[in-house]
Amino acid sequence: MIRVSIIGSGNVAFHLISALQKAETIELVQVCARSKQNIKSIIASEKIVSNVSDLQPVDLCIIAVSDDAISKISDSLPFDKRIVAHTSGSIAMNDLSSKNRRAVFYPLQTFSVQKAVDFSTIPICLETETKEDYVILEKVALAISKMTYAIDSQQRKALHVAAVFVNNFVNQLYQIGFEICSENNIPFDILKPLIAETAAKLETLRPLQAQTGPAKRKDDTTIASHLEFLKDENRQAIYQLLTQSIQSYEKEL
Repeated sequence: MIRVSIIGSGNVAFHLISALQKAETIELVQVCARSKQNIKSIIASEKIVSNVSDLQPVDLCIIAVSDDAISKISDSLPFDKRIVAHTSGSIAMNDLSSKNRRAVFYPLQTFSVQKAVDFSTIPICLETETKEDYVILEKVALAISKMTYAIDSQQRKALHVAAVFVNNFVNQLYQIGFEICSENNIPFDILKPLIAETAAKLETLRPLQAQTGPAKRKDDTTIASHLEFLKDENRQAIYQLLTQSIQSYEKEL
């Protein structure tokens, strides 16, 4: 059994706790959390500690907290020469304290406490200082997921930026679409099959091949009509910027 502890109780920590507790080859020893509220329903209370100083030495300690707290927490750990990994997409592995064996355990997914996830389908990006530690980290990852990738800190930063584009920015566009529907008494549900098909196309096509719509067709009449309809300057600016971006891809497929 690989002994693991987790620091954090937010969205990522919540789902990691749930997944690791179900893994047959993992013993989740402790969770360090300032508040038990989020996690009290998924882990025994005697395994929860509120102070980092109460953490026991384990095979792997996973720090799943906000980016700006990672370095300070890694400095305050009450043990050394253990594998300590953070879960951030944007923080370098070397930002962790060197008193322990530094690593990254980055599950690439959007997490919300309110929404269950199938962890077996989530890619986990791994980075370690040594090959020996990578073997251990990969065993933990494969205990909860079918997909692991060796990704260094520079690659992970690029991946995180890409993830912001395909997830956070796209979700904001969904919100704008939701508001436009609401303002015009249209159920947003009408758009959900379109959203699903747009995502499904990427199973067989590159995004550039899947692109359709007035910007792709250079349908200036429709584009002008949409901009006139939008009225709101912020929405107009987003529409124009994305239209220009789509039209900047001139080469034939």
